[in-house]
Amino acid sequence: MNQNKVKIIGLTGGIATGKSTVSNIIIKLGYKVIDADKIAKDVVKIGKPAYEKIIDFFGKDILDINNNVNRKKLGSIIFRDRLMRKKLNKIVHPYVFEGIKKLIEKYKEERIIFLDVPLLIEEMDEFINYGISFDEIWLVYVDEATQLDRLIKRDLISKEDAIKRIRAQMPLKLKREYATRIIDNGKDLKSLEKTVEKIVYEVI
Repeated sequence: MNQNKVKIIGLTGGIATGKSTVSNIIIKLGYKVIDADKIAKDVVKIGKPAYEKIIDFFGKDILDINNNVNRKKLGSIIFRDRLMRKKLNKIVHPYVFEGIKKLIEKYKEERIIFLDVPLLIEEMDEFINYGISFDEIWLVYVDEATQLDRLIKRDLISKEDAIKRIRAQMPLKLKREYATRIIDNGKDLKSLEKTVEKIVYEVI
């Protein structure tokens, strides 16, 4: 895979920090964003390569009435059990990384590609193993109290469940140590748009 001409910027954060909002701002500015989570959702659809492997391991109880993988049911399993989470990743990740590499190749004539990955820092070794490297890593950051409040309101879940989901990920304070740039999303949307525009224009 040739990524010599294009600058690849990894965009990451934590659950309910507003990473998708930042991605949308970047897209509006005219840049390509590869969304790893969208690829992950696609490879587990009916007829796609990871679908049967997930059912074989987790059973049909994780399917909805239309036989689609119910992400909430599956999520309730993997957020409670680290080994189950690792097993799911082992099934899905090879297909996700292949999808990412295909899109990088497709967009290789662009000046910059943004790669939106929720667990980018945690999975950095896997990216290296698949031959994907990053010029910069941008972290969308909020304090934990704000993250908790937004997650509860967004997913309509209990405080206890929200804490479990946050704790399942690397703490944002620790992720800061790996980031090239920090995007503070603790204010309103206009403030976030100004912040993102400023740092995008700094790197072009």
